[in-house]
Amino acid sequence: MAPQENRKVQHEIKVAASAESVYRLVAEVENWPQVFPPTVHVEHEERGRTDERIRIWATANGEAKTWTSRRSLDPAGLRIEFRQEVSQPPVAAMGGAWVVEPVSDGHCLVRLFHDYRAVGDDPENLAWIDKAVDHNSNAELAALKAKAELAAASSDLLLSFEDTVDVQGSAADVYDFLDEAQLWSERLPHVARVSLREDTPGLQVLAMDTRTKDGSVHTTESIRVTFPRRKIVYKQIVLPALLDLHTGEWVLTENGDGVTVTSRHTVVINEANIEAVCGTRAGVAEAREFVQSALSGNSLATLGHAKRYAEGRR
Repeated sequence: MAPQENRKVQHEIKVAASAESVYRLVAEVENWPQVFPPTVHVEHEERGRTDERIRIWATANGEAKTWTSRRSLDPAGLRIEFRQEVSQPPVAAMGGAWVVEPVSDGHCLVRLFHDYRAVGDDPENLAWIDKAVDHNSNAELAALKAKAELAAASSDLLLSFEDTVDVQGSAADVYDFLDEAQLWSERLPHVARVSLREDTPGLQVLAMDTRTKDGSVHTTESIRVTFPRRKIVYKQIVLPALLDLHTGEWVLTENGDGVTVTSRHTVVINEANIEAVCGTRAGVAEAREFVQSALSGNSLATLGHAKRYAEGRR
């Protein structure tokens, strides 16, 4: 039986922002985890002036997936075409384009096109892709609109910070401690419960109940992408009440005597929940302080235990 033609779909949204600023958000893939809910991490594998090869880690229908795509960028035409080079089942092939059309000063229309085919042209596989493309496209366009329109207004709600510890031990041992998160409830006093699943090597789903310094317990779930002995990046897909976004990474840098380990966080505060979490007199400033204190406290505790583990094995 001859292969079926690719399914072709289109999604669009109007955005109260300049076409150029919206195009930049789509073009700058390093910021996608902070812009698009399904995206966990993106890295350039090749990069030219107008053509690039990128690897994407993201969720689709609640499942963690990774694939490689080629993109062709046209800044003058405000158009970006993409084609998956290595797709993940049940996707056999997928491509499309982002097109940003100026409507008036400070307003534009964003169109997101997809064409795809399912493995074996199987109807169930095609239905799975239809659902994933529709959900992710609507989520990405809504997030792009929100990011573009509220970039200035929400700047106080965005917070990035990092903590660093020097370890007189091997990067391999520190990395193993961070990678083996299924053992954290035994190794880390602030972790009450943990579950780690790794169906695809290097792509993990981590669920935890974590205690903060005030004794409260928060349930979170994250997608983690691991790069042995170098770094682990993650994005929370189940968030505590005070956060609308939380991405982070553990970065290991070897030096002459050991390894420097850095924990980085980028968060967006959920303004609607500030009073419920921080008290009736609290505002954005108090929420920022609360979040940084809680996350840094747990990160430094984890780094401290990782340091003792690695130095004890030296």
